[in-house]
Amino acid sequence: MTRVKRGYIARKRQKKILAFVSGSRGAHSKLFRTANQRKARALVSVHRDRGKRKRDLRRLWITRINAAARANGVSYNRFIQYLYKRQLLPNRKTLAQIAVLDSNCFSTILKTLSYDEINR
Repeated sequence: MTRVKRGYIARKRQKKILAFVSGSRGAHSKLFRTANQRKARALVSVHRDRGKRKRDLRRLWITRINAAARANGVSYNRFIQYLYKRQLLPNRKTLAQIAVLDSNCFSTILKTLSYDEINR
């Protein structure tokens, strides 16, 4: 049986992996085996941190809404309760943007909700 030379396909795959980890230090960016391990580890970290970023942003939005609501004399919990009673599903990202960028608009929303609750 004739000898089979490993051609360009293997080199192409290795070059692609080495390009992926090109920013790493030392052998992790030079040697294929360690680079392959580094790539696998990086992909695990990216997958894990994607969910973590979503959680962190939600916590930030809730904190901002809470601060703006308390500035108007209502807790975050009560504010969300008012929204759900009016069957308004809260988009926390948008509410946080309104709270930070336009506090007058946020206080108007809050007063409208709390006024309706008092008169029911």
